[in-house]
Amino acid sequence: MDPTEEKPTKTVDIYRDTWVRFLGYANEVGEAFRALVPVGLVWGSYAVATTYVTADAVDKGKKAAVAHGDKPGKTARVAVAVVDTFVWQALASVIIPGFTINRVCAMSLYLLGKTTKWPLPVRKWTTTAIGLSTIPFIITPIDRSVDFLLDSSLRKVYGEGEKHE
Repeated sequence: MDPTEEKPTKTVDIYRDTWVRFLGYANEVGEAFRALVPVGLVWGSYAVATTYVTADAVDKGKKAAVAHGDKPGKTARVAVAVVDTFVWQALASVIIPGFTINRVCAMSLYLLGKTTKWPLPVRKWTTTAIGLSTIPFIITPIDRSVDFLLDSSLRKVYGEGEKHE
């Protein structure tokens, strides 16, 4: 291989390849801390995650607009990029994981109350630890499930090859 030969550089997607991606998990962290913090902070974590989802969808729409130039059907292509990204991110980053962590924490707090004599603050901190430790295990199954769901429904409406990336 010629050392002077340039290697192709991968374009960095700020919403997928940088620390910004973690903003999409803000609501899961908020749900994990629900037993310990005012509910307003939990709702604030949803605002952060929803802002991330919206910004990613807008970014993908802008990229689709540039990629399609002035070709016919540009508006439809941009709309598909925005809708696909927004729906995928809303389901995979906010709605399903938020619900999942909420239920894991609620059930943990309930079961700890029924099966231990720990004081309430210990049960709440334990519930938060359980919720936080659950997050890494739910990400991939939820992402794959949302891909399957959209591939089986919404993406059939606008055709193959237009999926969220």
